[in-house]
Amino acid sequence: MNTPTSPANRANDTHNLPMGYLFWIFGFMGAHRFYYGRQLSGTLYFFTFGLFLIGWIVDLFLIPSMERTADRRYTEGNTDYTLSWIFLTFLGFFGVHRFYMGKWITGIIWFFTCGLFLFGYLYDLWTLNEQIDEVNAGATR
Repeated sequence: MNTPTSPANRANDTHNLPMGYLFWIFGFMGAHRFYYGRQLSGTLYFFTFGLFLIGWIVDLFLIPSMERTADRRYTEGNTDYTLSWIFLTFLGFFGVHRFYMGKWITGIIWFFTCGLFLFGYLYDLWTLNEQIDEVNAGATR
């Protein structure tokens, strides 16, 4: 039987629920919120230590809803959101996520400037989902 959240009934499967929970572990810094495309609240969590840990604990129950919303909002395609976020999180200063998306020139700039002196890294933290969405939408045309 197919449920509303089963893979057979989903139009997109852009974001990964287990990865959301993994990012939630670092959620007091807003990582899971950035991953699901909630930049404003992610920034708020970053500066308030997860809304003083209360919001962080509440998000334990909200992550499935955030994942479904992100799946509806973003375009599925060749560029994987989860892999891009892993690259940004651990190798973003070297531009690996930009190379993965096919943005070679900015990837080289990120590589030699340590994520464009960290300002580019912060920019990508805010806009990575939209960048991937553009790449995936362009690939389907």
